[in-house]
Amino acid sequence: MPVPRVLVLGHPESPHFQLFGELAQPTDVHIGADADFVDRETPLADVLVQAGVDGSMFRRAWPLAKRVRWVHSLWAGVDGIMTPEFVASPVPLTNARGVFAEALGEYAIAAILHFAKNIPLMLRNQNARRWEWLTVEMARGRTLGVVGYGEIGRAAGRLAAAIGMRVIALRRRPELSSGDGIAERVYAPAQLREMLGESDYVLLAMPATAETRHAIGAAELRAMRSSAVLINVGRGNAVDETALVEALRERRIRGAALDVFETEPLPSGHPLYTLDNVLISAHSADRTPGWLDRAVRMFMENYGRFVRGEPLLNVVDKKAGY
Repeated sequence: MPVPRVLVLGHPESPHFQLFGELAQPTDVHIGADADFVDRETPLADVLVQAGVDGSMFRRAWPLAKRVRWVHSLWAGVDGIMTPEFVASPVPLTNARGVFAEALGEYAIAAILHFAKNIPLMLRNQNARRWEWLTVEMARGRTLGVVGYGEIGRAAGRLAAAIGMRVIALRRRPELSSGDGIAERVYAPAQLREMLGESDYVLLAMPATAETRHAIGAAELRAMRSSAVLINVGRGNAVDETALVEALRERRIRGAALDVFETEPLPSGHPLYTLDNVLISAHSADRTPGWLDRAVRMFMENYGRFVRGEPLLNVVDKKAGY
């Protein structure tokens, strides 16, 4: 079998790409992100790796990718590359699903404790050199509702259960998580508002699809408890931000911890910056040391499988979008 020609759509100077040198299999890797490079190299590629922040170079490359037999995304989210032509093609797509799950699960617990222990007030008192007795809450015994019960949702659920929280969840096919030992109950999408009303903390870990856009809107925010906190580590467009700002201003929910947003970077004039019941983490919750190295190693494992003719890991259902 000829050595596959791998085209990586990313910046050549990125240090994590040096890991390609550790591949045990013969490789022919070409890395670049400018338009001329993409136009020249794509027709020769057997494997296409989406490593850019957005999907613009992939969308330019795909019409030229006549030889490509496999596409891999270094990210878990693949919505930026789902052109109708790519979705309709038989070429398999794999992604980094699960690579960042543990980091995002920890962030969810940090967000829960941020509100349960009233960390913002502690910091304000500390900065003001004010000694004030506070009453704080226990997370134990509270309910975490996970919307999008995949790798990230389950990672958060495991940690929440470990500190004594009750975990409930929602996913498109609830039967896939029946008896998983973490979620006490798994709801179907039609039961979203029912699940929201049961939750003290709501974690959004959904992929970006047509069905999940603004899944949390004004009606869903009204279904939440006034003491509840919304945590979003999935995709920014899962939340109607206008409705969320209104709910937060009016204290119809307790607060929100947001790692992702409809527009990124979040504009400096956005009202979310002005609210004292919001934690903003600038899409940084999974950026732990070596985070991109782990994403590359996921590709490397799959590359070995591809060369050996073995089944690939993390195959995406392109029609479903995840």
